[in-house]
Amino acid sequence: MDRADVVIVGAGHGGAQCALALRQNGFEGTITVVGREPEYPYERPPLSKEYFAREKTFDRLYIRPPTFWAEKDVTFKLGTEAVGVDPQARVLTLSDGAALGYGKLVWATGGDPRKLSCDGAELAGVHAVRTRADCDRLMAEIDAGTKNVVVVGGGYIGLEAAAVLSKMGLNVVLLEALPRVLARVAGEELSDFYQARHRAQGVDLRTGVAIDCLVGDGHRVNGVKLVGGETVPADAVIVGIGIVPAVAPLIQAGAAGTNGVDVDEMCRTSLPDIYALGDCAAFACSYAGGAVMRVESVQNANDMATCVAKGICGAERAYKAFPWFWSNQYDLKLQTAGINAGYDSTVVRGDATRQSFSVVYLKDGKVVALDCVNMVKDFVQGRKLVESGAVVDAASLADANLRLSEFLT
Repeated sequence: MDRADVVIVGAGHGGAQCALALRQNGFEGTITVVGREPEYPYERPPLSKEYFAREKTFDRLYIRPPTFWAEKDVTFKLGTEAVGVDPQARVLTLSDGAALGYGKLVWATGGDPRKLSCDGAELAGVHAVRTRADCDRLMAEIDAGTKNVVVVGGGYIGLEAAAVLSKMGLNVVLLEALPRVLARVAGEELSDFYQARHRAQGVDLRTGVAIDCLVGDGHRVNGVKLVGGETVPADAVIVGIGIVPAVAPLIQAGAAGTNGVDVDEMCRTSLPDIYALGDCAAFACSYAGGAVMRVESVQNANDMATCVAKGICGAERAYKAFPWFWSNQYDLKLQTAGINAGYDSTVVRGDATRQSFSVVYLKDGKVVALDCVNMVKDFVQGRKLVESGAVVDAASLADANLRLSEFLT
């Protein structure tokens, strides 16, 4: 049976960063990374944007060139996944039937795309956009003549996909079940802005709609039937309705967790010598009032990975990284600082009609988060307001001529 001092399950951003940080912090033991995909670690955000639009070739997405990992003496088992964990024996069972022993185990699997639960969801032509293989399949269909695409889900994944597809000249319909896009993560001001921008770009964006089923010829999808009877033509359907944390083997092994796997302030699970990080790990977030939550972002995955690596190397320190996010759509660069959970008011700075503005989220007068559209200075200075827990005057905050840094004093 093969064995490694540290086994990392998951070859995404978090898994790659953990392996890299272990070496950077002087770890000299053996490291093995288990990855479901056949690819070495690559950047995920560009998949649905630059890669899909053919602006970047895949080799430009590698987090590090494949030769780098051999130089750092990091072993990869690609095209396989961990399907079982024995925490007493410290052994993983892999999908190819092999067993892999570990000293420390790091779970960095992220999640699987959430699927539609309606009839027809398994038809050919129904896609997620999470892996290279996902994008390659969709790109091949577009090259073969796909023209009508329905995007299900008005979160960032759905909106980003719709932006790229509309720029490619396809007929795009975006369906969101809630009354507005981004309803779970942003205020009405930002939702209204993005809805208007997508419609101006030719996207048929519909909110408050429910899907009855997907229809097809028995093999391939050709439409989306809505509750109420209308069928929207669809040569392809992209489903972007969130992820399901990929933690089943850990939970089956006895790890605590209901929404992902729970970790403590050191990113340790309830099982001995097993850590978890990234999209699949739920932790008490100090920037959300201590609420236990998963934070789905590259920043969070990378920072948790560094925290885990330092802990394994003997420099344990509680995870307190500042959360930030971004989204690129059309010529709009959205940068988010903090988490707006529990906000009770908002202040808008700048001019949305000029596509340069910020939405500041307040709770009891304290700045808890910002959404900044083409407002880099607000993002950089505003995060300091969030970090410091600054209480500000809303009327003054709305004056875009005042720099946010002025409120720090």
